[in-house]
Amino acid sequence: MLVLVAPGQGAQTPGFLTPWLELPGAADRVAAWSDAIGLDLAHYGTQADADAIRDTSVAQPLLVAAGILSAAALGAEAFAADAAGAPGAVAGHSVGEFTAAAFAGVLDDTAALTLVRKRGLAMAEAAAITGTGMSALLGGDPETSVAHLEKLGLTPANINGAGQIVAAGTMEQLAALNEDKPEGVRKVVPLKVAGAFHTHHMGPAVEKLAEAAKEFVAADPKLTYVSNKDGKAVATGAEVLERLVGQVANPVRWDLCMETFKELGVTALIEVCPGGTLTGLAKRALPGVKTLALKTPDDLDAARELIAETTTPAADAAGA
Repeated sequence: MLVLVAPGQGAQTPGFLTPWLELPGAADRVAAWSDAIGLDLAHYGTQADADAIRDTSVAQPLLVAAGILSAAALGAEAFAADAAGAPGAVAGHSVGEFTAAAFAGVLDDTAALTLVRKRGLAMAEAAAITGTGMSALLGGDPETSVAHLEKLGLTPANINGAGQIVAAGTMEQLAALNEDKPEGVRKVVPLKVAGAFHTHHMGPAVEKLAEAAKEFVAADPKLTYVSNKDGKAVATGAEVLERLVGQVANPVRWDLCMETFKELGVTALIEVCPGGTLTGLAKRALPGVKTLALKTPDDLDAARELIAETTTPAADAAGA
């Protein structure tokens, strides 16, 4: 069973969209999205520097656009529930949940990008109230690390599995963490994000996103949609939309998402552009599962081969 996943903020790098815009029709599609949301996605994905694309209001729609574009390049099997190569489940990490919502047909591409643009702006405003950030803890025991973070006043904003936890809080709290790491933690790595996402610091953004979400009608998922809130599959579009709003200020439980992938019988996982982070976690937490990250269009052929390997033709499944 194939799972299609989308990365979250921090995965972006300068120029990462450049090769994808060379695919037939890609530049026109991105231009249309840019007009719809009032942001030059092509510029930020090809010419802007690291600081410019670190801006929350830019990074979030840029990542969702890249994810949708790269998955579309795989072909219709990446989206259509009745296609032979359709994934058994879809999920996204943090803002990647909007990408996954587009995969599942909960929101169309333009609606997903429009709403995530509003999300990014609201979260950027919330982040500007207090100097905050996020850092990844590598190694250590999760329970020990969580207790230590709480002692420092930090929030375990992402519990990613495979021994990785992301702490979020004020810059002063993160500086204290760097000087006083939890027992067993090898390294504390600052992330390329501009705020303490998935914490109480994002409360004002939840209110604004909830208001913005009223403008959209969400369809029920056509593919199994696994939520960051608790790793559960969500059956209705209304609940997916509600969770997308609330998740802004709630911890990401990617560890529970991967547990659900196991329960569903995952055998292969493809991470859309800019892939790498989630496949890295899967390699450690889901041994035996084949993984592939879409970094450039050069990875598409290998991804299609993996989809073909994972798919059992209907005739074979019926014993014909």
